[in-house]
Amino acid sequence: MADSPEKPVRVTGAEAKRIKRDGLGIADRRKHHSRPATPMKRRAKESGTQQRVYRFRFYPTPMQAEQLEQTFGACRWVYNEGLALRSGAWEQHRVSVGFAETCRALTGWRRSDATSWLRDVSSTVLQQALRHLEGAYSRFFKGTATYPKRKKKHRSRDSATYVRTGFRWVEDPERPGTGLVTLAKQPTPLDVRWSRALPGGQVPVKLTVMRDRAGRYFLSVLVEERILPLPAAFLPGGEPKAVGLDLGLAALVTLDDGTKLDHPRLLKKYADELARKQRELHRKKKGSKNREKARKRIARLYVLIGDVRRDMLDQFTTRLVRENQVLVVEGLCIANLMRPTVGKGRRRKARLNQAIRDAAWGELLRQLRYKCEWYGRTLVIVDRFFPSTRRCSACHTKGPRLDVSVREWTCPECGVVHDRDENAAVNLRDEGMRLYWLVAAALPPGRVPPSVIRASEPAEVLLAA
Repeated sequence: MADSPEKPVRVTGAEAKRIKRDGLGIADRRKHHSRPATPMKRRAKESGTQQRVYRFRFYPTPMQAEQLEQTFGACRWVYNEGLALRSGAWEQHRVSVGFAETCRALTGWRRSDATSWLRDVSSTVLQQALRHLEGAYSRFFKGTATYPKRKKKHRSRDSATYVRTGFRWVEDPERPGTGLVTLAKQPTPLDVRWSRALPGGQVPVKLTVMRDRAGRYFLSVLVEERILPLPAAFLPGGEPKAVGLDLGLAALVTLDDGTKLDHPRLLKKYADELARKQRELHRKKKGSKNREKARKRIARLYVLIGDVRRDMLDQFTTRLVRENQVLVVEGLCIANLMRPTVGKGRRRKARLNQAIRDAAWGELLRQLRYKCEWYGRTLVIVDRFFPSTRRCSACHTKGPRLDVSVREWTCPECGVVHDRDENAAVNLRDEGMRLYWLVAAALPPGRVPPSVIRASEPAEVLLAA
C-alpha cells in the first residue's frame, strides 16, 4: 500500500506573526494589543424582526457618478488584493490570513504613496469588500461554494456597501419612511425615487449602491421591520389549505387544481432582436463609442427581460402565499439539471438548459422560501426522487418511466387518464401534507410548524429549528 501524501503543515505562533510582518507586509496589532483577539461576530438583529431589502432607483449627478465609479473600482481592487494576499500567504508560507489581517493590510495600502488614491474612498466601504471576501471563503470552507475568484471590471457587478458609519440618513417628517441619503465622501444627497416608504422611524442598517450593465443606478436599503403574518388559511373542516406545485417547461408552474402558469419564454421571444443587436455589436470597432452604445442597447434588452421575469414571479408567488397555508414543491437540483453534455444530443441539451435558465426555477423557489418565512406559511420540499410523475394519483400505482414528450398517460390499473403535470402536482400535495402532519403531530402544544420542511432532513432537525 502506497504511503499517503503528507498534509501541509500550517505555520502558527510567533513564526506566523514574523512571516505576516516581514514577508507579507501586514502590520502587528496596535490597538488593544494587550487584549486577546476574539472572533468576529455578526450583528444580531432585534428580536421579532425580519431583515428586508427595498430597492430604489436613483439618478446621480456627474460628480456623484464619478465618485461612485472610483468607489466601484476601489472595492474591486481591494477584493482582488485581499484574495491574492490570502491565497499567496497559504501557497508560499502556509500561513492563514483572516479578515483582521486583511484590514491591517488595507491600512498599509491606504498609507502607501503608490495606492494613495484609496484614501479618496471611504474606508468602511473598502472594509465591507473584505467582509465579502471573508464570506466567500466561509462558503468555500463549508462546501457550499467554489474557491473565490478575482473580480473583473467589465464582468463583475459594480456595487459598494455602506454601513451606518458610511452614510447619513435624514427622514422627511412629512413623508415618514423617505428622506435624504448622503453617502460618505459626497457632499450632496442622492436623488432617490421613493417608489414606496420604508418603515417609519428607523435608520437603515446597511445601504448597497449598484450599477447594472445598462448603466442604471440602484440603492438597496436593508432595514429591520416587524412583518405581521397573514391570517391563517384553513378549510371549513379545520385542515390547512394546501397547494402542490409542479415546475415544468411546457407550463412554468402547474397547480394541483389544474391551473397553469404559462412559460413566457422571454429569451425565445426576443431571440431575433438579440441576434440582430449582437451582429451590430460585432461590426463595431473595439474601443469605439459606437461599440459602447451597441453594448448598452443589448444590456437594456437583457435588463427588460430580467425585470419582466422577476415581476411575473413576484406577483405569482405572492398570490400563492396569500391564498394557501401549505405550499408543496419538489426539491430540484437545478445545477445538475443544467449540467452540459458532450457528444450526441448536446445541441438538444443546450436548448433544454437555456429553457431552464429562462424559466428561473431557482428564483421562484427562493421567493417562496422567504415569503413563507415572513408571512407564517409552511413550504414543504419533497424529495426529488419521489415518483410524482409516474405514480397514479387515484390508486397510487407506480407506472413505467415516461419520456419528456409524453404529456398524458393512462393508469394500467384503474384506467384513469392523467395530465402529466397535474397528476404530479396532486401527488406532491398529498406527499407534502403527509410530511406536514408528521411534523405537526410531533410538535408540543401551541407551537406552529416551521416555515420550511424538507423531506431529506430528519424529524429531530425540523423540530429543533
